[in-house]
Amino acid sequence: MNDRLSGKRAVVTGGTRGLGRAIADAFAAEGAHVVCAGRTDPAGHPDWPREFTYLPVDVTDADSVEEMMSRAADTLGGIDIVVANAGVSIDGRVHRTTAADWATTMAVNVNGVFHTTRSAIPHLEKTGGTIINVSSSMATRVAVGAAAYCASKAAVEMFTKVSAAELGSRNITVNCLAPGILDGGIADDLAQNPKAWELYRDRLIAKRVGRVAEAAAGAVFLASADSSYVNGHVLEVNGGLLWA
Repeated sequence: MNDRLSGKRAVVTGGTRGLGRAIADAFAAEGAHVVCAGRTDPAGHPDWPREFTYLPVDVTDADSVEEMMSRAADTLGGIDIVVANAGVSIDGRVHRTTAADWATTMAVNVNGVFHTTRSAIPHLEKTGGTIINVSSSMATRVAVGAAAYCASKAAVEMFTKVSAAELGSRNITVNCLAPGILDGGIADDLAQNPKAWELYRDRLIAKRVGRVAEAAAGAVFLASADSSYVNGHVLEVNGGLLWA
């Protein structure tokens, strides 16, 4: 165990699975106390750590996020780190994307980050803290069939930069983690499709997909004192992703 986050109190939305869970695990390994918030209760799952606290939340609902953040502060005795990780991806070219699909993507990926940030401010400004918003490499790269997702993540990155400028005077830093193709997500589908993998492999300087633990390590950096002079930054963890 390391101690870069020793004694820190962290809240991770979408923290029960995937990248959110990996971030929660990495924070705990560095000494943090972690609340994982999400829509699915992980109780009873064999690999759910007893030291993690789960709180229910619907990030599209401002009142739900406010209630969760207050409960997390009570549980942890305060909050130092907030990770807005909850997100969805609904595939579809523009002409096939329904109004409902577009609205759902924006409600979770954009409104969810806004609600999480807004509800965290009163807690983080008490002693100073940090917000990490999770974006994607697709925020700055054209991906055919992912207009809603790309647009939502581009919005998250600009929201991060504006928030950093506004909240710096409140002793709150705001940064963004933008992962590339990671295992457990699109990479699993690529691995089962040799032709698709051949295409994507040539776009990765690393010639391999990333591990969620590698992206989570980026979150640890942004949450720790190692990044004390980093603010309003988008940290890409993508193995050197080129995009045509």
